[in-house]
Amino acid sequence: MVPEANPDDFLFLADDEDASEATDHTVGEWQLLIVDDDEEIHTVTKLALSDVVVEGRKLVFHHAYSGKEAVQFLRNHDNIALVLLDVVMETDDAGLKVVEQIRDELKLEDTRIILRTGQPGYAPEESVIKEYDINDYKTKTELTRSKLVTTIIASIRSYQQIRTINQNRIGLQKIINAGANLLEQHSLHEFSEGVVTQIASLIGLDAEGVLCAQIEDDGSNADSIYVLGAAGHYAPFIKCRLERIDNKRIIHQINDCLRSKRNIFTEKDTTLYLGAEHHGAAVYLETNRAIEDFDRQLIEVFLSNISVGYENVTLFQQLRHAAYIDPLTKTPNRNEFTCLLADTRQLGAQDSVAVLIDINHFSDVNDGLGQEVGNELLIAITQRLVQEFGNDAQIGRIGADVFGMIGSEQVLTPQALDALFLEPFQASEHSLQVDATYGFCRLSESSEQGLTILKHVYIALNRAKKNISRNYEFYQQQMEDETAERLALLRTLRQDFAQDRLQLWFQPQICLKSRKAIGMEALLRWPQQGGGFVSPAVFIPLAEYSGLIVEIGAWVLQQACMQLKELERMGFKELRIAVNVSMPQFRSPHFVESVINCVTEYQVKPELLELEITESVVMDDPKVVISALKELQSFGIKVAIDDFGIGFSSLSYLQQLPLDRIKIDRAFVNDIEKPNGAAIAETIVNLGKRLGLHTIAEGVETVAQERVILAMGCDEVQGFLYAKPMAKDELVAFIKQQKK
Repeated sequence: MVPEANPDDFLFLADDEDASEATDHTVGEWQLLIVDDDEEIHTVTKLALSDVVVEGRKLVFHHAYSGKEAVQFLRNHDNIALVLLDVVMETDDAGLKVVEQIRDELKLEDTRIILRTGQPGYAPEESVIKEYDINDYKTKTELTRSKLVTTIIASIRSYQQIRTINQNRIGLQKIINAGANLLEQHSLHEFSEGVVTQIASLIGLDAEGVLCAQIEDDGSNADSIYVLGAAGHYAPFIKCRLERIDNKRIIHQINDCLRSKRNIFTEKDTTLYLGAEHHGAAVYLETNRAIEDFDRQLIEVFLSNISVGYENVTLFQQLRHAAYIDPLTKTPNRNEFTCLLADTRQLGAQDSVAVLIDINHFSDVNDGLGQEVGNELLIAITQRLVQEFGNDAQIGRIGADVFGMIGSEQVLTPQALDALFLEPFQASEHSLQVDATYGFCRLSESSEQGLTILKHVYIALNRAKKNISRNYEFYQQQMEDETAERLALLRTLRQDFAQDRLQLWFQPQICLKSRKAIGMEALLRWPQQGGGFVSPAVFIPLAEYSGLIVEIGAWVLQQACMQLKELERMGFKELRIAVNVSMPQFRSPHFVESVINCVTEYQVKPELLELEITESVVMDDPKVVISALKELQSFGIKVAIDDFGIGFSSLSYLQQLPLDRIKIDRAFVNDIEKPNGAAIAETIVNLGKRLGLHTIAEGVETVAQERVILAMGCDEVQGFLYAKPMAKDELVAFIKQQKK
């Protein structure tokens, strides 16, 4: 029988000597995991090793009390240098199963393992050493403090060597990958990160450092130094200016290294000059100790060999520079900014926002003062953006007059951006006062894809352009949902129009004196498959925005002429049809020609076709509209102005327009019975008489409204009191009924 071991037996036996390494200065830590189901073993092991220092680093202890608990801990902590593992715990071979899981399941190849047992008979030492990847296997009774410490030191040194080899392999792989993909977007940054990792591994350090170089900036500071590669906790600063690290010592060391073109070794850190014929870089490493002479020689050999590779990568990077840097402002262009969005999102975007800044009416500067002044204005805006936000945000030019920024939401606020545009910008001899519209997107609320984030910011920007109360918007999911709904609705509209599913309905217009129909207004209807109709207030603006209204308008005009011809064949030869016309139709180069051709093709009297325009159409581009209408009127086509009084148009344009009829908007008709409610309607009627125009009131729904309108001297009416909009078959029946 093997006697049960007392923990005191291996801790307090006489030691020949203290095997710990004497040191006056310790930097860093080794992480140790003690796994044993006996709590006292944890206590005495920690007590025995509490003052041990290995390679200048102290030991940090973690504890697990079963094999299952140990595996779960290691699953979440991959930085454990050494595991002190009991063999017999919840089962006789629990420790051996943990070893298998560490190597096979968790793939922790670096971590070293020391097996300990108080019952050696359960697992023979020779077979365990052969079958398992462990450093040592001892009974607890034979481990004096001296032997335990010696075993610990040997195992940690083994861990350090294995880890150095693996880091060396990772660093080389990064350099090889970058060299094999020089034209890839991140080749220079990947190569630089590989250099940092490789040098750190050569001298047995964790990779914590940066590689920096002077690169072309936005023109405001030609000597700017940027972080091209980084490892460890410096990784978030890749592609940032050196000042973003906010560490005066690092900034000083790197500047000194680049200026003197020499290596700098200190007790705290190491800064290495990576020299090339035309390009130089500085590699800063956290060492927290002095570098030995042998390691210095090793580093110098490595630097001399890698310099050629760095030169080649830099040259190739210059070739792709034009594809990712805006040539005017020397800031990231749309492609690079999209990548920066993705990088920022992946590195952590808890407080970050993306912003698009759209310069309002920038085209006026180009058109009025010339493109050179416009370019100088863009450079001036860039310089002010860099001056105010360069240390806190990444800045790019995304479009002709659109800038992008990525930074903290606490810094990039609408108020801070507005303050940027308070003072005028100097462009050539011009002092230009401009303002802007902003779109914001919180990166924590968007996807990890750079293009998707950019799409979200553009959605917010476009919404801000339509907001008359403020000049910014933050992206919200419902904005995209609404946009998707509009696009889906537009697709359906295109399909239904192509498949001839749209309908043209008509609302009769009545002469107040004869009480007979003298015409009708053509109204577009879009039936839904499930029944009902999509409101014109929804789909007409969508059709106008997309340009589809030009095709639809031509179809409506054709249907109206066909209906006029049909009514003529039925004996109703003097009924007119009014057709609404939108601004995109007027801008169509063949609009006038198409209207005249349609009237000619169907051989209808030109005076029976009336084109209705709104005040907003006239005010959009008066010259184009007036010119087209005059040409059409000379052919005999009538013109009416709809919604008169709503758009606040200039009366001077009213005098220039070739009008035949004025329509009183339903908004004035609705208020006509209220005190002073008839004043505007009456003014419109009187104005029409003075100008020799007919007047028609729309939206008449009550006898009382009709009575007031009749008293004013209005000529014609249109509304539910007389007839609702109806399909063409119903229209024919309505007209026939009136003839009786």
